[in-house]
Amino acid sequence: MKLGNTTNKIGAAIALTLCATVAHAAQKVCVYDILGASGDLFNMAKDYAVAMQKAGAQVELKGYTDERVATEDFRTGQCDAVIATAFRTRQFNAVAGSVDTLGATTIVRDGKIDIGASYDVVRKLVQTFAAPAASKLMVDGNFEVGGMIPLGAAYPIVNDRKINTVEALAGKKIAAFDHDKAQAVMIQRIGAQPVSADITNFSTKFNNGTVDMIAAPTLAYKPLELAKGIGKNGAITRFPIMILTYQMVLNKAKFPDGFGLKSREYWAGQFDRALQLIKQADASIPPATWMELSAENSYKYTLMLRESRIDIAQKGLYDKRGLKVIKKVRCNVNPTDPECTTKSEEDWK
Repeated sequence: MKLGNTTNKIGAAIALTLCATVAHAAQKVCVYDILGASGDLFNMAKDYAVAMQKAGAQVELKGYTDERVATEDFRTGQCDAVIATAFRTRQFNAVAGSVDTLGATTIVRDGKIDIGASYDVVRKLVQTFAAPAASKLMVDGNFEVGGMIPLGAAYPIVNDRKINTVEALAGKKIAAFDHDKAQAVMIQRIGAQPVSADITNFSTKFNNGTVDMIAAPTLAYKPLELAKGIGKNGAITRFPIMILTYQMVLNKAKFPDGFGLKSREYWAGQFDRALQLIKQADASIPPATWMELSAENSYKYTLMLRESRIDIAQKGLYDKRGLKVIKKVRCNVNPTDPECTTKSEEDWK
């Protein structure tokens, strides 16, 4: 009996040791950055890895320049977490992915874009989703959102300044990402022609004239050599179609209990650091490259995006729960907007 008890104790000790080893095994995080391991986001992820040691994680990073590959590696279990744009992470959590929807965070006041207020909407959303009260919304099955930060406004970039009204977009060729069906729906709504593209080739199609317009943040201007496509006649239109975010998604079974909340809180604290990078990128654009919209066209663009967003949500391509939260935040930041007297995007079941 004593021998049996000793054997059982040894077995239990071995099992505990194995469990401890598994619990402390490194968590592999796949990071999409347009510049791979030399980019700003990857550098932020390095600091995250150090900070998360206090939360019981031993994070190992792997850089990617193709976010399709990064998210697929995560989906198939080759990574324990992924950082990519919401276009790709939306498949794991549609509520968080709603932040990157057409015009959802864009604030227009008196016919002019209020870019500061637009980023305030994103900031408040990041804070809202990082709060403990939102924890259930951040979990979908075994996937948990581990945080988000802004990547920057997606501005319309055109090869001809004459493309400066909603009406002028009719018949034009516009790049539409294959994995975001909402883009093609919006482009078709305005009578333009969606051209299939992805993150690896949309800039090339613009630079060689295959498409007349793309939407991209200023952080992409230099790395993707967009000045080539803009040429002498093109421009970057100062109207954010949406504000893009990087989002982190975890396989929560691979991380300690409660890790997701700590991770979201960490990234919420990095908002200003990310915003500073965006402001630097904005300032690096040659002033003559920008094109301003008239008050009339700013209103038309806003209305077009709102109608498209609602239509796309009715088609099931956007998450209505997320859009309801964003509408509340948008109206908190800009309560005088006429939309705030309506029930649109609030009365969805």
